[in-house]
Amino acid sequence: MSLLGSAPKRVDVYEVGPRDGLQNELRTLATADKARLIEALINSGMKRIEVSSFVSPRWIPQLADAEKLIALLPRRDDVTFTALVPNLKGLERAKAAGLQEAAVFLSVTESHSRKNINKSVAEAISTAREVAEGARKSGMKVRCYLSTVWGCPYEGLTPVGKVVEVVKQLADIGFYQLSLGDTIGVGTPTQTAELVTEIGKVLPLPQIALHLHDTRGTALANALIGLSMGITTFDSSIGGLGGCPYAPGAAGNLATEDLVYMLNGMGVQTGIDLNRLVEAGELAQELIGRKLSGKYLQAALGEREKQASRARNERVVS
Repeated sequence: MSLLGSAPKRVDVYEVGPRDGLQNELRTLATADKARLIEALINSGMKRIEVSSFVSPRWIPQLADAEKLIALLPRRDDVTFTALVPNLKGLERAKAAGLQEAAVFLSVTESHSRKNINKSVAEAISTAREVAEGARKSGMKVRCYLSTVWGCPYEGLTPVGKVVEVVKQLADIGFYQLSLGDTIGVGTPTQTAELVTEIGKVLPLPQIALHLHDTRGTALANALIGLSMGITTFDSSIGGLGGCPYAPGAAGNLATEDLVYMLNGMGVQTGIDLNRLVEAGELAQELIGRKLSGKYLQAALGEREKQASRARNERVVS
């Protein structure tokens, strides 16, 4: 069977730019500008958007306005907003803000766990369990992020067996989906295939998402492997925004528009309008004040500029 024939007919794209993307930026956006970006993403057809974090503002000041931002966002039955919820205090803030979905998070490796949240992996699992239980009792859905699945900035390559052991310990905490993170973007297709195969023995494939960083240019290749094996949810970030503050060298996420372009070309439905997605990327670039890394975004903006230049020249001639 060909790769195209084995690919799912539809894929969910989980946009993480407003949180995972902006948290690593030097420029802190105004709350109203963040809301503008999220509305542009919604207008492109995005249905699942991670908008902020209820981590202490002392650690990530760029996301200190979570409550204010959520209050500004349009509420639609077909769009779900989520945010990181690190502990019970964060959960109380999330509940008060009317958040629909809570994302708990932890690392596979001890070193990254200590650097990222100042907890051992065992302590982080206990906290995730506690937060997940509280969120579900409050009527919120729970998603779980697992970082350093492919590799760790402090410990190197992460053994697959170690990942599987952590997943087994997490399997009963009540999340609807586990997002596997290539935090420093070291994953290769062979490694991705092995991870999906082994974790797929613990969790059903529809319960697994891939969160791929593009530090070494392999994010799309890894996404393609996941797609061919039956993964149907991929995290991505508008324009390729992103990175982890506690993972040196972790460049941006897989760019949403690159992912959607590839899926469109394969006949895989996403429900996302690529032209409007480019408009959202152009807005993101304008707001943060620098050129973004997304390849399709830059190609599309370059083509628009050529067309505009051609039209200006034609007017001058006429």
